[in-house]
Amino acid sequence: MDIPFRVDLSGKVAVITGGAGVLCGVFAEALAACGARVAILDLNMESAAEHARKINEAGGMAIGVYADVLDAGSLGAARERVCSELGKCNILINGAGGNHPKGTTTHDWLEPGDSLSGGDGGRSFFDLDRKSVEFVFGLNFIGTLLATQEFARDMVDHGGTVINVSSMNALRPLTRIPAYSAAKAAVSNFTQWLAVYLAKVNVRVNAMAPGFFLTEQNRALLVQLDGAPTPRAGKILGHTPMSRFGTPEELVGTLLWLVDGRSSGFVTGTVIPVDGGFSAYSGV
Repeated sequence: MDIPFRVDLSGKVAVITGGAGVLCGVFAEALAACGARVAILDLNMESAAEHARKINEAGGMAIGVYADVLDAGSLGAARERVCSELGKCNILINGAGGNHPKGTTTHDWLEPGDSLSGGDGGRSFFDLDRKSVEFVFGLNFIGTLLATQEFARDMVDHGGTVINVSSMNALRPLTRIPAYSAAKAAVSNFTQWLAVYLAKVNVRVNAMAPGFFLTEQNRALLVQLDGAPTPRAGKILGHTPMSRFGTPEELVGTLLWLVDGRSSGFVTGTVIPVDGGFSAYSGV
């Protein structure tokens, strides 16, 4: 792939949870292009293996590994395979995450006189399904915690870096997605806590907080058939000073800077917005 600059990751082992996803798939390609041996961890083994195949065909080194970030046993088995085939983890990207429809509300806010039970067929805050909210929190936060417990233990003796994937929702929660916003806020807070905890054993912990990125996965939600933004996408663009969506490749420069100890060796405990100015704009 065409990357903005190269850092030397020769001899490094990178583990990426959710590695078969749209953004993390790009991360895997970029790290491999810089010489890292990459383990693509995902629930979808077929997709993980396909991503690894493409990287290997391009001259990199990657393996697809089944892993469920909510299952400590699954993560332990994944670590054993990674250590056996690639070596001990130096770089951990916690990219697994997602949302659930029953953890979202139908409307932006509750109007006076609205039914608390979503009587119009929608879902109000009071209708949120506990199990779905727990699933969202678990996938985003607990999955990050468990994966870090498993793979960062190999960094304690020789140093390393952990990069969590937070979200702009952690800084500026969007309407309708309370579970996802709260879970990503937990990821950002955990990033800072863990950075302090691991600082003396030379393990750096940072996070990226992507804004709004247009991918084939979310295109139908953001762009209408005629190419115009959907109403919700229009609100997003109206609050993004650069007036456009990002592309996955525009996260690569931040990623490579954070994983390269020569470039960011004194950087830990940060949450870097990559958002086209969304977090800086008050709307006025």
